[in-house]
Amino acid sequence: MVDLESEVPPLPPRYRFRDLLLGDQGWQNDDRVQVEFYMNENTFKERLKLFFIKNQRSSLRIRLFNFSLKVLSCLLYIIRVLLDPPPQGNKWYHIFWVTRCLPLWGLQVSVALISLFETVLLGYLSYKGNIWEQILRIPFILEIINAVPFIISIFWPSLRNLFIPVFLNCWLAKHALENMINDLHRAIQRTQSAMFNQVLILISTLLCLIFTCICGIQHLERAGKKLTLFDSLYFCIVTFSTVGFGDVTPETALSKLFVVIMICVALVVLPIQFEQLAFLWMERQKSGGNYSRHRAQTEKHVVLCVSSLKIDLLMDFLNEFYAHPRLQDYYVVILCPTEIDVQVRRVLQIPMWSQRVIYLQGSALKDQDLLRAKMDDAEACFILSSRCEVDRTSSDHQTILRAWAVKDFAPNCPLYVQILKPENKFHIKFADHVVCEEEFKYAMLALNCICPATSTLITLLVHTSRGQEGQQSPEQWQKMYGRCSGNEVYHIIMEESTFFAEYEGKSFTYASFHAHKKFGVCLIGVRREDNKNILLNPGPRYIMNATDTCFYINITKEENSAFKNQDQLRRNNASRSFYHGPSRLPVHSIIASMGTVAIDLQDTSCRSASGPNLALPPEGSKETRRPSIAPVLEVADTSSIQTCDLLSDQSEDETTPDEDVSTNLEYAKGYPPYSPYIGSSPTFCHLLHEKIPVCCLRLDKSCQHNYYEDAKAYGFKNKLIIVAAETAGNGLYNFIVPLRAYYRPKKELNPIVLLLDNPLDDLLRCGVTFAANMVVVDKESTMSAEEDYMADAKTIVNVQTLFRLFSSLSIITELTHPANMRFMQFRAKDCYSLALSKLEKKERERGSNLAFMFRLPFAAGRVFSISMLDTLLYQSFVKDYMISITRLLLGLDTTPGSGFLCSMKITEDDLWIRTYARLYQKLCSSTGDIPIGIYRTESQKLRTSESQISISVEDWEDTKDSKEQSHHRNNHRNSTSSDQSDHPLLRRKSMQWARRLSRKVPKHSGKTAEKISQQRLNLYRRSERQELAELVKNRMKHLGLTTVGYDEMNDRQGTLSYILINPSPDTRLEVNDVVYLIRPDPLAYLPNSAPSRKSSICNTTGPDTREETQL
Repeated sequence: MVDLESEVPPLPPRYRFRDLLLGDQGWQNDDRVQVEFYMNENTFKERLKLFFIKNQRSSLRIRLFNFSLKVLSCLLYIIRVLLDPPPQGNKWYHIFWVTRCLPLWGLQVSVALISLFETVLLGYLSYKGNIWEQILRIPFILEIINAVPFIISIFWPSLRNLFIPVFLNCWLAKHALENMINDLHRAIQRTQSAMFNQVLILISTLLCLIFTCICGIQHLERAGKKLTLFDSLYFCIVTFSTVGFGDVTPETALSKLFVVIMICVALVVLPIQFEQLAFLWMERQKSGGNYSRHRAQTEKHVVLCVSSLKIDLLMDFLNEFYAHPRLQDYYVVILCPTEIDVQVRRVLQIPMWSQRVIYLQGSALKDQDLLRAKMDDAEACFILSSRCEVDRTSSDHQTILRAWAVKDFAPNCPLYVQILKPENKFHIKFADHVVCEEEFKYAMLALNCICPATSTLITLLVHTSRGQEGQQSPEQWQKMYGRCSGNEVYHIIMEESTFFAEYEGKSFTYASFHAHKKFGVCLIGVRREDNKNILLNPGPRYIMNATDTCFYINITKEENSAFKNQDQLRRNNASRSFYHGPSRLPVHSIIASMGTVAIDLQDTSCRSASGPNLALPPEGSKETRRPSIAPVLEVADTSSIQTCDLLSDQSEDETTPDEDVSTNLEYAKGYPPYSPYIGSSPTFCHLLHEKIPVCCLRLDKSCQHNYYEDAKAYGFKNKLIIVAAETAGNGLYNFIVPLRAYYRPKKELNPIVLLLDNPLDDLLRCGVTFAANMVVVDKESTMSAEEDYMADAKTIVNVQTLFRLFSSLSIITELTHPANMRFMQFRAKDCYSLALSKLEKKERERGSNLAFMFRLPFAAGRVFSISMLDTLLYQSFVKDYMISITRLLLGLDTTPGSGFLCSMKITEDDLWIRTYARLYQKLCSSTGDIPIGIYRTESQKLRTSESQISISVEDWEDTKDSKEQSHHRNNHRNSTSSDQSDHPLLRRKSMQWARRLSRKVPKHSGKTAEKISQQRLNLYRRSERQELAELVKNRMKHLGLTTVGYDEMNDRQGTLSYILINPSPDTRLEVNDVVYLIRPDPLAYLPNSAPSRKSSICNTTGPDTREETQL
């Protein structure tokens, strides 16, 4: 290092510190040249130009001073006219000469000198080589006419009373005003609306025309009628307004000529100004203008950023956003880069929306457009992705950039972002609320396979409704279904609540059961004051605290509820009852009542080791009293809590020694070793001990490890779940994980088959004939179509083909547009479907946001649209917990101590429980489960007649004919069910019945002909099903597949299913009801000691216990 430093040459003399202090003149002998930049700005002219023209602020002051001088000169002219004595003598003398007092003359000369000097100076500074261009400008000519005579009168006193048209300075004032406005915009670095500038120019032009005409007529009429300024003003207003009374008219030829000239000028200038104003107005209508800064500071508003705004998206947002009472005074500013659509424009012109919705055409990536929307003052910003794009990744990229731009411009503005692909979610982790479409879509599709109609359950929960849908329908199921659809999730602090305050210090299950028993509300979760995590059904060990936030399901929130005691309810029970069916269910009002249902208590002795069950008590108990249910304890007894050992692989197979031992070693519980994308929530689930080779994942091709080429050859013990998708994207991870969650028994894990293409041969090979469910995901390549609603065409037709070929197959379909759900399982001549279509139109006319809810495929959970979950993002603005609760219900997030969604089925042996309230108590006292709803399936023959709905919709009153139609149609359903299609005797009888119908001559021949045509169509349909069955069987034989599974498929078209969310406590249970449960987290009750873990038995295991718990 020393050698290196010694090699460094010494600094030159001019760089020594001594030379810097003493000065060094050695640089003069250097060959370098010192260059000074911007020397032209140091000249006197450039400095003046910088002060008068280039500098925005100083130039603005000069313009304002010039404008003031011109206005002052016009005021001095008016003063001169008012002080001028009445003219006498030669009339032409008074046109050229006026009377001007000396002080007034002095002021006018001073103004003229200053104005002329300023004009000459600005002309000199603006000179660019062509002097005639400066001289021949109209402002310069007017300045010379108005200023030079006054300067001449200084040296020639006899010209002091010469008439000078000073009133023409109004045009110079107009010119100075325009320049001043431009400088003002440059000075404040803000672009004002061009509309404002054009309006200002139009008004100033009109004022200048009127002022010039007034002064000109008044002066020229000095030789005639000697009009005053007010008379001239009156004449000009009457003339320009085309009224023309004729009481004041010009007399002299010069004044008449002047009027003609002014009218011609007005006819030329004003239309040009109005045309420019109209053009700017049309452009403003397209771009939307600006959101007022004053309004932004005094009123609250939110901003909606979208790529393209469609009418359905707009109406969904507005209906859901303004459904909340506290948001009625909010403004909605829409920022969209495309021109406003015709339908959207028509909607925004409706008075209900025109006063609250403002459309701005602009980009969120431009600060100027964000400033127009006053993003920094907004209460929230909603950024939605365009799901109709072919390249959904590109759509996400645009959404990400918009989110970044808004966050950069307004860091304090809350962001509500919708993203399509889960792998892009981590780019917007800074957003306050994020909804990933594919995450929710696949999770709902997966839970639909385990808990039927989960998609419908979630959709109804996240939609705002008052529960008034279907109340005018004569059908019982539509009343119950529509009323229960009004239930939503609300929250309240426990100590502030009437519902839950009395349960402080009690267990969660105790509070949930008694709140439902007393008020009809369903407590589903809590959140500690010092914890941000929401716990769904934390279980009986959780003790309620006064500061806890309670989350409950009810028709309305507690703050909007009225409380009445039982005596009042009993007195008004008859007048309030809406249900008159066989079960005589009371109305599920805002506050439901337990009624008179008595719940007996049983001895709290130790339970058997077989785990929790809701089986019928022994025969001995039946003879003495009705079956009883254990009470729900205020504080959980640790000895009575049934724990489960989820980490032990032997718990499920201890009682089944006959099964293959290898199956016990096939699965292990743990977290997936790899995450398909950043931001996925780790889930404890079932895993294989060893990774399967990729070649073995092909179901239809054999490899060196196995020789199977179809699903039947694998010999799966459980039925398949087939997923028909276009690509195997990362979102499919959220479909697999809920089906492999750790709390699912290993015996019930269904094999999952991914079908990337669905020709008939591939469907048969993948085991469609013995599949439990088939999930059809909307294809991304079809989402972009010339007509928006045609995006679902391919999916709908393919599903209809599957429905015709495999009528009993449970098909769950995802669509892009909710309006296309009416085409699922479409039957053109089905009277009941047509009646439902009319009912949907009636509900839509009444303003319902859930008019599509009565469509049978949606009510049964067989179809849903992901766009219906857009309301989840909108609702989170008021309920910031809704996204978290929905993710917990769908299994997208797992919080320690939080429960999960599952289901159980009611059988014949379980009807001893009788009511939903007793079921609630039974579950809370045994397993700690919280029921939240019922999925009910009814036979088609149990429905009220199809014709009743048609009569109700069309306002017919012939009840006798409706009963006859109901009788005939019920017989028709029983005779044409597919399970009789292979019996020639039944077919022959039905043909004979049809012939008898054709020979019969009833009272109404038109209705009879319709019945006969309907019967013939059904007979033709059944023969068509037979032809399709033969086609499928022949194809299966050609592929070497057995037709046993297909022969056993039965047609289930004669049933309807619907959901009852948080039904009334007195609701009667029926056979085949599926009850939705929020089950406590089993890991929360794992004992610490190994012996107790071995002795405990999980509530989801055992020889006769399944996920659908037998009561």
